[in-house]
Amino acid sequence: MKGYGFTVEVTVKRVKGKCSVGHKVGDKIIFDGLSVKGNICSSTLATLIPTLYAFMWGAEFPWDKNRDVTTVPCVDEKNQVVFELKRDRRHPWYTKKEAT
Repeated sequence: MKGYGFTVEVTVKRVKGKCSVGHKVGDKIIFDGLSVKGNICSSTLATLIPTLYAFMWGAEFPWDKNRDVTTVPCVDEKNQVVFELKRDRRHPWYTKKEAT
């Protein structure tokens, strides 16, 4: 059986200006496939979802030095928050069962 669906920890790495919803460097949000733990603004969530979803299912991006770490900025260019996504491959939450 091969595991898929990796938990991703999202951490605020940089804030340019002042985030309007109060994200601060070091804030963490955990996406574990079934729940979201932590606070995140809806604009950031909408921006993160495509990358986050691909990352949870094993996508790797050629521009990243570490295949399990990538960054995504929010869309507010004047008060931009940069989020680091870190994948944990040790405990996949989905396992595909072999046909019997």
